[in-house]
Amino acid sequence: MNANATMQIVRSVAELQNILNPRQREGRTVGFVPTMGFLHEGHLALAGQARREHDVVVMSIFVNPAQFGPGEDYEAYPRDEQRDAELAAAAGVDYLFIPSVEEMYPHDSSIRILPGTQAEQLCGASRPGHFDGVLKVLLKLFNIVDPDESYFGMKDAQQLAIIETFVRDFNLRTAINRVETVREEDGMAKSSRNVRLTEQERKEASAINRALASGKKSYYEGVPLSEIEKIVSSAIENHTSGTIDYVKALAYPSLDEDFSDADEVIIAAAVKFSSTRLIDNIIMSTIKDERK
Repeated sequence: MNANATMQIVRSVAELQNILNPRQREGRTVGFVPTMGFLHEGHLALAGQARREHDVVVMSIFVNPAQFGPGEDYEAYPRDEQRDAELAAAAGVDYLFIPSVEEMYPHDSSIRILPGTQAEQLCGASRPGHFDGVLKVLLKLFNIVDPDESYFGMKDAQQLAIIETFVRDFNLRTAINRVETVREEDGMAKSSRNVRLTEQERKEASAINRALASGKKSYYEGVPLSEIEKIVSSAIENHTSGTIDYVKALAYPSLDEDFSDADEVIIAAAVKFSSTRLIDNIIMSTIKDERK
């Protein structure tokens, strides 16, 4: 990826909408990467794919208070604007949108977007209102940027499934582009929250992905999914000091427990360490000919 020396930082909704006005695009396509900042290789992979596929690349950085519940880590969420801007420019981003909370939410509003049954599983089960806030900010960002395609990583698989359903059901113009999870050399999923692990927890955290991989192997050997959950849970408990929030097998992307018509299933895990909570998942084909 080549550095974009002309990347422009934009903080105003009106300014960005003026820049990206469809009448001024002259046929150029726009790829969009929404983030909460503290960029890592996962975010940069999204930007890199958007750069390869579109004429204009927009990235947003906004730590969205609407998706944090009471006692969650909104204030502690890592932030480093200068570093993020340098990384975004190096990834080829054309416009970096960094609005304030007041810019994104200038008015109190009682209007809510309810994500439905998909949000009742996995992270949504223990974080009521979280995905309401995710969809609220994304609807605003999609309307502000009006992108041809928007890029999301598979690490947040529940979020991705909900977003895909939201875009489909509400006829939003943007298409959602899935990008594979970017991992450390030991298999751990890249995350902005990884910096909050202690040295020992960081060593242990790679066991989450290994546990999921063992679950996939067992599934393809014919072990029932109910037993797969126990296999993955035991591996995490035996090799980390973290507390399991959930280990769950579900149909994907419907996120229900009826696998009869599913082409794919997901095994997802969330593990709480002393100062942060990590999530990871593995998606598997139910079609024997497509199993790898």
